[in-house]
Amino acid sequence: MTDAYKVFQDAESRKAYDVWDSYLAASAGEDPKVRETLRSMLESAREDGEYTWVQTKLAEMYDEARESGLTWAPTPPRPCEADRQVRDYARDLLRGSLPLRVLDRLDSIGLSLRVLNRRFDDTLGLDRATREDAVYITARAESALDFAHAEAAERELERLKALARRCGVLDRGRSAA
Repeated sequence: MTDAYKVFQDAESRKAYDVWDSYLAASAGEDPKVRETLRSMLESAREDGEYTWVQTKLAEMYDEARESGLTWAPTPPRPCEADRQVRDYARDLLRGSLPLRVLDRLDSIGLSLRVLNRRFDDTLGLDRATREDAVYITARAESALDFAHAEAAERELERLKALARRCGVLDRGRSAA
């Protein structure tokens, strides 16, 4: 099985490399000496490749750009934004490393989650706590899917189905996909 946490770490580094590569490739008219220092720091981070070292070097790059007053240099993304971007990169990396049968299973769980969530959205009269529970369980399932952990995602999907049955979201003749 693919080490999904390692994939996320790789994705975080790759995302940062892409951001800095794009900035350094652009002709922004900013201090060429500082930009060369940043380019050297980026190459140093790439050469080592160890996650902690890479993160340290990237933090130093953001600091260097800020201290030098580079107007157009990247700024560290806010945590939520960074996680969203890394998840996109990680999904792409995971999809390239997982067998087709695993991808199909993950896609099937994801589809079931979307269908069931749509039913929660379309059901009138649900109280706030129930809707919050549905959102929470869905987030846990999606997190498990991000890490390609089908068993955990299926457990959360079953919890969501149970909640749907208790609240009348699932009709007796229908079940979630």
